Amino acid sequence: MPTLVAEEPQIITNLKPILGASGVKGKKVTTLSSQVTISDFIQTIIKDSPTEIDSPFSVIDLRVLINLMNKWTTNLPTVKPFYAVKCNPNISIIGALAALGTNFDCASRAEIESVLSLGVSPDRIIYANPCKPESHIKYAASVGVNVTTFDSVGEVEKIKKWHPECEMILRIKPEEESGARSSLGLKYGALLNEVPELLKAAHMAGLKVTGVSFHIGSGGADSQAYHGAILLAKNVFETASRLGMPKMKVLDIGGGFTSGSKFDEASLHINDAIKSYFRNDEDLVVIGEPGRYFAETTCTLATKIIGKRVRGELKEYWIDDGIYGTLNNIVFDYAIVKCTTLRFGSKPENVTYKDSKTYPSTVFGPTCDSVDTVLKEYPLPELEVDDWLVFPNMGAYTTSSGTNFNGYSSSAKHIYLACSSSVVREQIMF
Repeated sequence: MPTLVAEEPQIITNLKPILGASGVKGKKVTTLSSQVTISDFIQTIIKDSPTEIDSPFSVIDLRVLINLMNKWTTNLPTVKPFYAVKCNPNISIIGALAALGTNFDCASRAEIESVLSLGVSPDRIIYANPCKPESHIKYAASVGVNVTTFDSVGEVEKIKKWHPECEMILRIKPEEESGARSSLGLKYGALLNEVPELLKAAHMAGLKVTGVSFHIGSGGADSQAYHGAILLAKNVFETASRLGMPKMKVLDIGGGFTSGSKFDEASLHINDAIKSYFRNDEDLVVIGEPGRYFAETTCTLATKIIGKRVRGELKEYWIDDGIYGTLNNIVFDYAIVKCTTLRFGSKPENVTYKDSKTYPSTVFGPTCDSVDTVLKEYPLPELEVDDWLVFPNMGAYTTSSGTNFNGYSSSAKHIYLACSSSVVREQIMF
């Protein structure tokens, strides 16, 4: 497919490609020894700051990106990753992933602009939004982003009018439910009986339909659903051939991946399904759209306790971030968050709580909305104002979805870049 040139990721063992990447180059990156954790690093940031630390803040661990890219390349060697920018558009994450060989799934003009600003070639971008504003389509045409998704006749008409050279990927809806927390099939994806009409419409419009995409859902999806979805995509390939259309070449298996054992399980099902249904298709280009897979475990959030109330055994705390800020993933992404504590407002100073008596605790965000509740009946030691809560795995659909509700710019205000020990991170990740 001439207008989509996916980078081939390589196994990376050092930081050099990332440190020179656009979005990272010129920024301070703190390398951590094997004895220093991200929590230790956060404690150092707070302790050594000459003035009151700008809170809340986040730490991005670049080592996680390296490990995850290596894991993807090992587990899914035939699937080219296109990072879903919507998940976390942080410029350092995008730049680092670009240097590691990732391509990009963009859903809007702003996301395309962000990726292109780092020097990424437009042929490494897929405009993966089945319903686009006309002005965004015209912009994509003007900068050479020439591959997009569609699932309606109306979108065919818009592409024909504003970007007739664009190649089309038909988004289909998987027929079986995967049990995912976020079922994107509620909004996008053509039904099987709609496929012939859509293919004919695109063909009659003189547009190239070069592949099929789907998404089994995000968060907790049963990876066995890949078998049915990939078989359905194969049927669409065959339908296009029966209609006399040029042979399709692209299979887009979507996103929703998580790291760890879930990824291992998904990889087995994906590889098996591709081998079963596309065994003899040597020209096939398989792409995926991982977002949370790369972003989620990369970021750690640090928040300060700004208020306290005690009602018997119940301890209630207010922190300077919440569900209208970085922690909006609790509401919109169905995240179950956990935290650890750092003691700075209490005595003895600078001691991490371990083996302390815990109390059922409620943690509120800073806004006046009572819905802004982060944790309920969560076991915490007794804390004081100016102590800190540290939330791991806070990189996916967090800062990208924050608001300024109630006048609080409560999403993480400052981001520190670090690189932990490869040995320590690999033990934690895999």
